[in-house]
Amino acid sequence: MAEIETVGIVGAGTMGSGIAHVFARAGFRVLLCDVEQRFIDRALGQIRTNLGREAAKGKLAEQEVEPALARIESTVDRQALAAADFAVEAATERFELKAEIFRSLDRILPETAILATNTSSISITKLAALTRRPAQVIGMHFFNPVPVMALVEVIRGMATSRQTFDAVHSLARRLSKTPVEVNDAPGFVSNRVLMPLINEAAFAVMEGVATPEAVDEVFKLGMAHPMGPLTLADFIGLDVCVDILRVLQEGFGDPKYRPCPLLVRMVDAGWLGRKSGRGFYVYEK
Repeated sequence: MAEIETVGIVGAGTMGSGIAHVFARAGFRVLLCDVEQRFIDRALGQIRTNLGREAAKGKLAEQEVEPALARIESTVDRQALAAADFAVEAATERFELKAEIFRSLDRILPETAILATNTSSISITKLAALTRRPAQVIGMHFFNPVPVMALVEVIRGMATSRQTFDAVHSLARRLSKTPVEVNDAPGFVSNRVLMPLINEAAFAVMEGVATPEAVDEVFKLGMAHPMGPLTLADFIGLDVCVDILRVLQEGFGDPKYRPCPLLVRMVDAGWLGRKSGRGFYVYEK
């Protein structure tokens, strides 16, 4: 398995841009790929802002900002990722989309390359089976905001080799992250536990038990959570929450993961949380 020096990232949204940020900051060459240049340009603008913020807080030397940005190359041609030793997929949480990306990365990247997914709930085993290198497919689940959050769930599929796991575990540490080993199951650990909490909080609002403010206050003051579950849901994106709940419901075949109808209606209305300006709370653009 080759030494990892060049990293390909597919998807320049919130998670993809954050992942590009931490790899570039750690000294890796980054190939950031998306379907349209405007998505990449937006990501690069966000990365510049966040690196500047880190420098202002003394977490990064001012003279390191421009070199980190210079290590990120953008492309709308996925074929350019043939130069990568390692790839991370950070697309929307839909199996069909991730499947298409994994098949193409498997064709494009060198045989020695590891293919990772930043999925928060989808089966690593199922994605790996679509490739000719299932032993080199792994989950690398970062948390939002990626530059700030220390945790990375490193998820082994049924076929993931020990060599692949060790390489990615070590890679997470090179990014100054704390890797936690998790085996493949719907939602892994984080979302298997978190999403039912968010879902029940939404049910409490829908059934008139309490307002969103009251639900969140209970968790902040009673359970010492830094933010309540509905504020967190807005931060994650209500559409993402519904997608993950559906993966859990299908994966376990258990109705307890059925998305709260209020959540579904809010997503249908375009009330996706912070990113759309409205969710359980209203945000200024």
